[in-house]
Amino acid sequence: MTKRDIFISLALMCLWGFNFSAIKLGAMQTDPILLTALRFTFAVFPAIFFVRRPPEAIRYLIAYGIVFGLGVWGMMVWSINLGVSAGMAGLLMNMSIIPSLAIGYFLLKEHLTPYKILGAALAIAGLLASITITDGSVPLKALPLTLIAALSWSLMSFVVKQSKTKHVFAFSVWGMFFALFPLVLFVFIFNGTQPFIDLPSQLNSEVWFSILFQAYPTTLLGYWVWNRLTIKYPLSTMAPFTLLTPIFGLIGSIIFFHEDVSVLKLLAFALILSGLAISQWRPKKVEITSAKLKSECK
Repeated sequence: MTKRDIFISLALMCLWGFNFSAIKLGAMQTDPILLTALRFTFAVFPAIFFVRRPPEAIRYLIAYGIVFGLGVWGMMVWSINLGVSAGMAGLLMNMSIIPSLAIGYFLLKEHLTPYKILGAALAIAGLLASITITDGSVPLKALPLTLIAALSWSLMSFVVKQSKTKHVFAFSVWGMFFALFPLVLFVFIFNGTQPFIDLPSQLNSEVWFSILFQAYPTTLLGYWVWNRLTIKYPLSTMAPFTLLTPIFGLIGSIIFFHEDVSVLKLLAFALILSGLAISQWRPKKVEITSAKLKSECK
């Protein structure tokens, strides 16, 4: 992975981490699924009028829209509405490292190095420790929603990989278009028309900021960059970077919502960072040996 792409990945994780605080700002004041639908509405329109539909099969666009829109963000925003803290939301999203590595290995035949496996194990230990020591940050009723969101994240990356798209921005925009109907339908099924009736009175400056921050820098810019990197590098290489999101998510939650952080929680987060570092480690002597072999073959 190039240094430039590593830097871009780190900046993206910072953006996504702070996004959880922006989500909480809106989710505390309006219906969470409707908030997500508004996010994707602004992300799709008017961009879709200026972007030609990508040539990939429509099944990939539909799958991306449902999994990404309803599966990842519909469920995660709902869990935040039920009381999951902004810091813990980012952390729980990273349970996706388990299915991502499994999908990469079993379905995409990607190579898992011992360092990736050890790094993932340390990171998972940090995640489990954080969940265990947190008081009130993860209501039990919200936990299944966060796990669905984490699984959906891995499935979303798999869909992008399988589509083999070379039109990343167009794929993102058109895929998100297919998220709108499932999200709106979900609101109707579970809450009827009341959220739509209440919405105009709820659209204050904080809710608008939440919607627009999610729609433009986080979604349009962020996922365009992420999808490009997902296509360029193996899932098992990209997945560990998402472990940084909860670190930035926690920082944002401390700044904006004064989330309490114990020493034990900080230690658990340190495990996650250690896991990320180890998973990206590549011994120099392996690279030297590889270079020598290539030289000898010539």
